[in-house]
Amino acid sequence: MSQYYLFQDQKKCIGCMACVVACKTRQNLPRGPFPSLLVTIGPRWIGHLPRTAYTFMPCFHCENPWCVAACPTGAMFQRAGDGIVTVDPDLCVGCKTCISACPWGAPQWNPNTGKAVKCDYCHDRVEAGLAPACVTVCPTQCLYFGTPEEIPEIRRERYARARAHDL
Repeated sequence: MSQYYLFQDQKKCIGCMACVVACKTRQNLPRGPFPSLLVTIGPRWIGHLPRTAYTFMPCFHCENPWCVAACPTGAMFQRAGDGIVTVDPDLCVGCKTCISACPWGAPQWNPNTGKAVKCDYCHDRVEAGLAPACVTVCPTQCLYFGTPEEIPEIRRERYARARAHDL
C-alpha cells in the first residue's frame, strides 16, 4: 500500500476540473487518456434544491495492485520505498493488460506513445517535497495529500471548523 493518500473534501469541490487538466498537462497527454477523473454525481434533489457532487478518482495505489500483477514486462510496478504504482515507459510494450486488469480504470492508453499512462501522484514532485499537481492547482483546496496518519487529523480539523461555523 502506498505510504501516501489523496483525500478529497467533496463539500468544497466545485467541479472545475483543474485537477484533471493539471494531471493531463503535467504528463503531456493528448485527447483521450485521463489518468485522473472527476466523476459527476447528480444532479439530485435535496429538499427543494438540485445538488451536484463531484468525486475525484486518481489511481488508488492499491496494496496489491492488479495492474502490476498483470503486466508481463514489469513496466507497471510498485515502488518499494513508498508504494506508489507507476509505469516505466521504456519497459511498456503497449499490451494493455494493465488497463484490462485494473477494476478502477486507472491505467489509460496513450495513443501518441502506444503505451500505458496513469496517475503516479507526481512522484517526482513528491520526492522534491511538493504535493501532486492536482492538489496544488485546486482553487477551493478540496484535495489533501499526505500520509494515512495525517489525513484523519485533516478530517478532524475540517469537522471542527464546520461545527464551529454552525455554532
